[in-house]
Amino acid sequence: MMFTDKKLLAHLDKMLEDGINGTFSESVYDETQLSKLESKWLRYLTSSKLSAQKTAQERKKLQELVSDISHQTKTPLSNILLYTQLLQEQDIDEQSRQLVDEIRQQSEKLEFLIQSLVKTSRLETGTFQLAPLENNIDRMIESVIEQITPKAESKQIKIMYSSQSHTAKFDIKWTQEALFNILDNAVKYSPRNSVIKITVDAYEMFACVSVADQGIGIPAEELPCIFRRFYRGQNVREQNGVGIGLYLCRQIIEGQSGYITAESNGKGAVFKIFLPK
Repeated sequence: MMFTDKKLLAHLDKMLEDGINGTFSESVYDETQLSKLESKWLRYLTSSKLSAQKTAQERKKLQELVSDISHQTKTPLSNILLYTQLLQEQDIDEQSRQLVDEIRQQSEKLEFLIQSLVKTSRLETGTFQLAPLENNIDRMIESVIEQITPKAESKQIKIMYSSQSHTAKFDIKWTQEALFNILDNAVKYSPRNSVIKITVDAYEMFACVSVADQGIGIPAEELPCIFRRFYRGQNVREQNGVGIGLYLCRQIIEGQSGYITAESNGKGAVFKIFLPK
């Protein structure tokens, strides 16, 4: 009896191990030679494998759908923006100019939304693989500051950062995108002639990049929600945006074994990106 019990446990252990590793194959097991318990275990693992395969197929179909939408809308959107620019250069009355400006803003918003959805879809389905490597944080921050400076200068916003020699393990391209989204929000929701401070702190396991602004802040009850997809706070409903930038930031940072936090005392906000060292 003891031998039979050990054999049964060995069978179950092997089946479970194969299920965990994704190498389970029902053809390996002969149901006629297994106990009733082993037979149930076999059916469970088989159904779990089929469910995982179905989920993977659905994710692939979704990613292909988003890519097709992106491809099919690229040319029409580009044409709309081109014709809008041509209209803006014409001698038209003020009311018509306002309507043309609104068409341009909405077209740019739609273009940004489609691009963000494509990036999110590819990250979620694994089409784009993050490749964290040992990188210099300062060079990454300085590159993002260079990108956001024209927008900040248009509002006379000063971005303060003192270069320091810190490194961490991150995918430089995608992490730049995450940091840019945070800085873009900081500029968008900050008043004219304000200051945005970027600092880097090194801890034992993480390097922390902090972005502190003097903007409208985030209500305490909304802080747990701001990283959700398409979430838009009450204070920013009138501002242009689609509510996907911070969601994408979290996907990028957590996909590299880091994490992101937000703090606000009602006046201004502080976003912190923790990158593994």
